[in-house]
Amino acid sequence: MTQWLYNFGGGAAEGSAAMRDLLGGKGANLAEMAVLGLPVPPGFTVSTELCAAYYEQGKSFPDSLTAEVEAGMQHIESVAGAAFGDAAKPLLVSVRSGSRASMPGMMDTVLNLGLNDATAAGLADNSGDARFAYDSYRRFIQMYGDVVLGVGHHEFEDLLERAKQGLGIQLDTEMSADDWRELIEQYKALVQARLKKPFPQDVNEQLWGAMRAVFDSWMNDRAVTYRRLYDIPESWGTAVNIQAMVFGNMGDDCATGVAFTRNPSSGDNRIYGEYLINAQGEDVVAGIRTPRALVAGGEESNSDAPALETAMPEMFAQLGEISKRLESHYRDMQDIEFTVQKGKLWMLQTRSGKRTAAAALKIATDMVAEGVLDEATAVGRIEPEALEQMLHPRLDPDAARNILARGLPASPGAAAGKVVFSSERAEDLSAKGEAVILVRPETSPEDIHGMHAAKAILTSRGGMTSHAAVVARGMGRPCITGALDVRIDLAAKSFKVGGIAIAEGDVITIDGTRGEILAGEIPTIEPELTGAFATLMGWADKIRALKVRANAETPADAATARKFGAEGIGLCRTEHMFFDAERIVAMREMILADDTEGRRTALAKLLPMQRQDFVELFRIMAGLPVTVRLLDPPLHEFLPHGEAEIRDVAAAAGVKFEEVASRVALLRENNPMLGHRGCRLGISHPEIYEMQARAIFEAAIEVEKSAGGEAVALEIMIPLVMGGKELRILKDLIDDVAAEIAAKHGKSPEYMVGTMIELPRAALRAGDIAETARFFSFGTNDLTQTALGISRDDAASFMDSYVRQGMFAQDPFTSLDQEGVGELIETACLRGRESRADLKLGICGEHGGDPASIHFFQKCGLDYVSCSPYRVPIARLAAAQAKLKQL
Repeated sequence: MTQWLYNFGGGAAEGSAAMRDLLGGKGANLAEMAVLGLPVPPGFTVSTELCAAYYEQGKSFPDSLTAEVEAGMQHIESVAGAAFGDAAKPLLVSVRSGSRASMPGMMDTVLNLGLNDATAAGLADNSGDARFAYDSYRRFIQMYGDVVLGVGHHEFEDLLERAKQGLGIQLDTEMSADDWRELIEQYKALVQARLKKPFPQDVNEQLWGAMRAVFDSWMNDRAVTYRRLYDIPESWGTAVNIQAMVFGNMGDDCATGVAFTRNPSSGDNRIYGEYLINAQGEDVVAGIRTPRALVAGGEESNSDAPALETAMPEMFAQLGEISKRLESHYRDMQDIEFTVQKGKLWMLQTRSGKRTAAAALKIATDMVAEGVLDEATAVGRIEPEALEQMLHPRLDPDAARNILARGLPASPGAAAGKVVFSSERAEDLSAKGEAVILVRPETSPEDIHGMHAAKAILTSRGGMTSHAAVVARGMGRPCITGALDVRIDLAAKSFKVGGIAIAEGDVITIDGTRGEILAGEIPTIEPELTGAFATLMGWADKIRALKVRANAETPADAATARKFGAEGIGLCRTEHMFFDAERIVAMREMILADDTEGRRTALAKLLPMQRQDFVELFRIMAGLPVTVRLLDPPLHEFLPHGEAEIRDVAAAAGVKFEEVASRVALLRENNPMLGHRGCRLGISHPEIYEMQARAIFEAAIEVEKSAGGEAVALEIMIPLVMGGKELRILKDLIDDVAAEIAAKHGKSPEYMVGTMIELPRAALRAGDIAETARFFSFGTNDLTQTALGISRDDAASFMDSYVRQGMFAQDPFTSLDQEGVGELIETACLRGRESRADLKLGICGEHGGDPASIHFFQKCGLDYVSCSPYRVPIARLAAAQAKLKQL
């Protein structure tokens, strides 16, 4: 028969830390501490398997559980020397959740369970402290009434506030035993009025009600949301821990607190935390009273009251010794909950402590230096995504915040500036030294100059992988997308949030890490890449097999990528180079030309500009590989929109308005994402790709001939192919240009031609394509769109429902759909290398910076990933962890 319960306490336990999946993190660590001989109040853990059974059986408990719970309570009674429901010497218990992954505050807890009218009186007699006993009873009624019976917490709080006002007092600690007794009667009357039945006096009824409530809380809204945000599977379930209560609220020789074995903000190797005298655990976290520091002079508290080190030196010394022992045992910084009852220290919980990225790096590298960890273990300890905290400016955590609205945290970091509603205005003000925030309903490639000029970007539409999000991350600009409460009026140059209007020129702050839009200017803190960062990243680089490149097309992007350790450029989007004010004129002239000769004339104006772009990139990358993608977007994206713009272009080009309007209309497509773009432009207008190839080759020769110039590792990438024929035609075109360059300059740079795999047909025809291609780069943004038939710019409106209902574990535009899109990638890798054994394989979509996707790419045997410059360190660390997982 299945064992549902596992006892701990009295120096022994039926579980251990290794049983985390079964007992949850809290239960496993309570068992471990008991086995270590630490002072742990006795209890038992109801396993996560019971949670699964509870929901499978329509939220009912197995029949066999009753006898196990009775036996578990007898175990607690025997160790504690008290009896559950006994008025003479009552046993009280806590009932707490405990998933295998920490979910702080997401599920429910009940403390002081076992109190009723009779046991409260017995507790008063037994303890000699009636005030403590009735304070505990009112706490229990309030917590049980809220969590189990569904009577609003605020209703109990209202009664408490009225009672204090009537007595002319402010603090709970000023309430007497008689005051608590009177309030308890009011609490019981409230329950009777709301439920039409009295507050339960049967302690077993209380126990089963609390167990049911904690299991039910696994599926409450906040727990479901938290699991979705942190990728915690619903199937894991939660355990329930029933444990004898110990009391920090029995007088001035009692206390309760939280301790970290090292500073969770800085990583400094000293005990850190807070405590309260004469209090219970929830008082510390609820903010009812100002906590005190554990260590004299500790910065973690504003209170002038004595630190634990001073007020209870013996308890502090014991806590210090236990802290060292736990950290040594778990080989990690610990977050500990403790209670002091009548001069005796009790340990209520230990777990790996949450910490900032800076603290995580310092702790990991310090522990290697101390001989606690090896380098590989230290690398595995750091959460890759946490590094983003260190790579972007962040808001001063001590500054006041006036939050206007929230959206999707599309690109991390923080910036303040004047609101502008057009890219042109952003560029104008930026040129004058003004900090600006670009606010748009959505962005397009034509906004690239405005986005580059802006300190941050805000859009009311779009998702985490919309144009604004992708480009902003690449630039390292903070960005919020999908801020649905922001109503933008471009004509009025203002936006409204509720009743607040923000006009152009008003200052706002964007917190891209949290997705918060704030009024006014909030001070920011610049990132500091400490020695610990460089040390740990060096260890990661020694471990990983995957190379890490960056998606970059400007000198600033390339320099940032190098600074963060990129080993090349995996995607240089040449179209972004054409939106400059001077170049867009020549680009439009080329598009509006009636014939090939006219297009060549316009392209000749672009050639030197494009060549100089590549010269700068090649010099910065200094011999590292650079993958240049030839023109990809449809031509109409470069053309004017709206009558006024069309008239301006017509006047500049010296043609009639009607001609330009007609050409714009002719080029407009119903579905441009699947229209005349990518290699299709090269097939129908080969002169475009000829110009780009010439600019690339001439730039490479110029760099190689310059003093100290290194040979350029050049990779030319053809976008959006669906079969081998397209690629062969365009490779021949590039080879012909290379031959012309060789004839003119006496040499041609070394290069290879490859393609992006971003269509399902291309993945299936990879063997044929690899006969011509020297490399594949998976464009997972478009491959996801075309495989799923979902537009990434429109997915935000319904994707949350798909994730919530389990159709995707995560948004597939954020983390790769490994079952569907992943199978296409695996197929292309297999078929491509069957055709060409030395085929280089990489990925340049947004997924190249996603840790979970990187683990998948490692399994697929890719050679490199490429991501935005600011995600390069994240990819380096994730690649090392992916390799460690294979070992």
